Amino acid sequence: MPFFLYLLGLAVFAQGTSEFMLSGLLPDIAADLRVPLSAAGALTSAFAVGMGVGAPLMALLARRRPPRRALPAFLVTFLLVHVVGAVTTSFPVLLATRVVAALANAGFLAVALATATSVVAPDAKGRATSVLLGGTTLACVAGVPAGALLGAACGWRSAFWAVAAVSVPALVAIVRSVPADGGRAPDGEPVRVRGELRTLRSPRLLLTLLLGALVNGATFCTFTYLAPLVTEVAGIGTGWVPAVLALFGLGAFAGVSAGGRLADTRPVPLLLAGGAALLTGWTLLALTAGSPVAALLLVPALGALSFGVGSTLVARALYAATGAPTLAGGFATAALNVGAALGPWLGGAALAAGFGYRAPVGVSALLVALALAVGGVALAASRRLSPPRRAPGCVPVPPRRR
Repeated sequence: MPFFLYLLGLAVFAQGTSEFMLSGLLPDIAADLRVPLSAAGALTSAFAVGMGVGAPLMALLARRRPPRRALPAFLVTFLLVHVVGAVTTSFPVLLATRVVAALANAGFLAVALATATSVVAPDAKGRATSVLLGGTTLACVAGVPAGALLGAACGWRSAFWAVAAVSVPALVAIVRSVPADGGRAPDGEPVRVRGELRTLRSPRLLLTLLLGALVNGATFCTFTYLAPLVTEVAGIGTGWVPAVLALFGLGAFAGVSAGGRLADTRPVPLLLAGGAALLTGWTLLALTAGSPVAALLLVPALGALSFGVGSTLVARALYAATGAPTLAGGFATAALNVGAALGPWLGGAALAAGFGYRAPVGVSALLVALALAVGGVALAASRRLSPPRRAPGCVPVPPRRR
């Protein structure tokens, strides 16, 4: 893999930390800015909505700019709004910075995916995708717990300063290392928007994006409510919550790393076996969450399966959208964030209905079951419609005339 892909992964690490770290900072933000905790929760929703809506729009906006200009522009915007967020005393201003940060994050990831897959061999898109998404998983392992600890020790604003600081070396490295022609057609000219949009209407691509949204929805449905699950149901002390979150992140990093190679060579077996294992894992966690040992064993395994299957679906979407090199990454990013917003909302609805802290895990299992059902029906339909294979050397015999 080209070294600059790992530099893009560093920027994705900073952005992933920003996206997830608020879960541990909301009480302090609410108290400092004198708003209800429910209002402070809008900061998380605003980021998710901005990512989902902004990814295709930002990809479209950046499609005529070379990556060497587009990527730094998005990253500078992301950095500056975190500085504003760190110094503001106004909750509306902080909310606005989260929306702008999400748009910049979405644009950066969309362009980064397009660039990464354009500079590697045609059969290495999965490995290139795994390098970028590895930054997100490392944010779960190190960035989010570090942000929570820093916020507790030095105040929530220090976490925003830290995200801005981590973005600086990534910005310098990207300016020096990213090729200017990534994400463009072989002749050096951008692909026409109309042609890209035609590619994006492909049933195969739309199916892959739907499956990605469902699997990611299942992932973040449980991840969002993992802390109360392990403390209230498994009986693990609150001091161990960062370690449990880090276990999930370690599993996720391992899943992305392994899935990156298999996504290029054996994607269908990986998706079928991984999807079935994921459904089994969520079901087992829902049933055995009261056991600390079972919970601690299943959490990293489910992190690995969730991100292994999810990253494979992103790679397959990019394979299916080779005719849309600049917009495919935006639509893949949007699909993941639709799931990231839908899953926690469904989990919260289950909690509000009084089903208890195991309910989000059950919702995760249902979302994966739905993904398997949709994928199975589509696979059966494609096999039924495909022409029958003939043995090597055989030729069809024309019917005799009477």
